[in-house]
Amino acid sequence: MVDITTELSGIKLSNPVIPASGTFGFGKEYRDLYDLNILGSISFKGTTVEERYGNELPRIAECYQGMINSVGLQNPGMDTVIREEIPELAKHYHKPLIANISGFSVPEYVKLAEAMSEVKEVGILEVNVSCPNVHGGGMAFGTSAENVALVTKEVKKVAKKPVYIKLSPNVTDIVSIAKAAEAAGADGLALINTLLGMRIDIRRRQPVIANKMGGFSGPAIFPVAVRMVYQVSKAVKLPVIGMGGVSSAKDVVEMMMAGASAVEVGAANLVDPFACKKIIEELPELLQELNIEKISDIIGCID
Repeated sequence: MVDITTELSGIKLSNPVIPASGTFGFGKEYRDLYDLNILGSISFKGTTVEERYGNELPRIAECYQGMINSVGLQNPGMDTVIREEIPELAKHYHKPLIANISGFSVPEYVKLAEAMSEVKEVGILEVNVSCPNVHGGGMAFGTSAENVALVTKEVKKVAKKPVYIKLSPNVTDIVSIAKAAEAAGADGLALINTLLGMRIDIRRRQPVIANKMGGFSGPAIFPVAVRMVYQVSKAVKLPVIGMGGVSSAKDVVEMMMAGASAVEVGAANLVDPFACKKIIEELPELLQELNIEKISDIIGCID
């Protein structure tokens, strides 16, 4: 019998497959399609302190082997998520959740971490540092090792749940950012967030999306994600959640061999709402084919 269980900071997962934040909402769109409890965990919609409408339309641009999105963290705000969305999701999903939190200042991150730590359904805090630092000139927190360390340190002061810092790939040296998070007390890392991309409508001579640029995701970024997961996992002693273009059971195995302890599936959910279910069902057969008895044995097996 193949064992596909894994672990994140002491939390046992029945399998390593997790829908990524922003592609699964709060589970409402998927709960009637299949039993959500087959999932290892769920990283629910990125939450900010205040309700956000998000960016102007259009927000989506199709690409070869991927997509660009500039949704802009649309969400109902922290209080509504805690009061309504999480309890509703808990009716259909009975395992620890991953709370993806996004702030535009350090105090906002702290407030979110403090509040989400009190939610019994939340098992892990996934701190998205790709937000622009409104108190620091608008540059994303995640592009500076110093800022990542500051956010991590302050969040850890109030967090009662494991803190995983979600890293941006839009940097020159992701390893130095990862090391800064580790030194500041992070319990784990999640990577990669989307790459920065752009499409132009050549007939209108205008960018396709209103925000001009947005996050590029999908199968095209998978090799970049594997490379960064490999580099980071070799440089730190923290568990890593790998993501970026994952769309098959083979991708999950490859990402775990690179060093990930669990894997998030993002854009694939938007192409095929059964993507996570299919990957989970295909994993045991693939592992048998590869003579792998226990999936956790392959984590970081590549030298």
